[in-house]
Amino acid sequence: MRCSVRQSAKRITIIKMSSKYVLGIDTSNYTTSAALYDLETGAVIHKRMLLPVSEGGRGLRQSDAVFHHTQQLHLVIDQLVNEAGENPRIAAIGVSARPRDTEGSYMPCFTVGVNTAKSLASLLGVPVYEYSHQAGHIAAAVYSSGHTELYDKEFIAFHVSGGTTEAVLVEPSDDHVFDCTIVGKTLDLHAGQAVDRVGVAMGLKFPCGAELEKLAMKCGKKINVKVCVKDTDCCLSGIENICSKMAENNTDSSEIAMTCLVFIEKTLEKMCGNILDKYGDLPVLFAGGVMSDIIIREGIKKRFDCFFATPELSSDNACGAAVLAARRFGGN
Repeated sequence: MRCSVRQSAKRITIIKMSSKYVLGIDTSNYTTSAALYDLETGAVIHKRMLLPVSEGGRGLRQSDAVFHHTQQLHLVIDQLVNEAGENPRIAAIGVSARPRDTEGSYMPCFTVGVNTAKSLASLLGVPVYEYSHQAGHIAAAVYSSGHTELYDKEFIAFHVSGGTTEAVLVEPSDDHVFDCTIVGKTLDLHAGQAVDRVGVAMGLKFPCGAELEKLAMKCGKKINVKVCVKDTDCCLSGIENICSKMAENNTDSSEIAMTCLVFIEKTLEKMCGNILDKYGDLPVLFAGGVMSDIIIREGIKKRFDCFFATPELSSDNACGAAVLAARRFGGN
């Protein structure tokens, strides 16, 4: 039995007894993304488009994010199909449906991806699996780090981005691949918000992570900071005030940038140490866009034996949703 759907000049075809790919979709508050996981080789190809933000802006309203995803998602999928070649056969679809795996977790932007995934699944006659955006980040980190043994054991995962700064205890699950329980969190700003607020105040383009990192690399000073960590939770809003005062005192911009990143690094280090003291010597995985920063990654590596997503798969992407759905569909 064969079903097909035409998109531009390409065709996605499902052959029920000879399926090859799992499609992943993620429509976060920052990025429109789609991915294909090859069930035969385990390879992933993915495409993404950042949501447009006006100059000087520090993010998007949800209504604007929904609009831009609606305009961009078909373009991203078309790029994906072009790279995969003629007739990529779809076996299942995974989609990010909510920010995290907690009751009441909801964000309108994810409805664009969910509606598209369900429409395609109905047309193609394939299963669709819904996951949280956070679970997708963790899965992408597990996949790209090469430590797939983590799927079958408990570990600590940090999800550090513009919309989340949390540490979760990850446990294997037959129903969802894994379950996540929050064991540490920010009590105010998220790490990515801190980076963007400091960066925008310095005249950098949103999102500011890459430019702030380049600027910080020019700093030749050793930076000492005092962070605020309460048990396994943290406060990050202080760095915005610190950097504002440094700017008022005409401190070199590279030193301000480095101070911001070191503050985040030292905060995560302190949180991680406290969590391991409390929950035992578990493997630690870091995911999320902020963790693509070299300065933060290298600082943490010096303190802990831990795993990271590759920089390419640290930021928002659909690879995790595709990998999770592939494991669920394939049963391994």
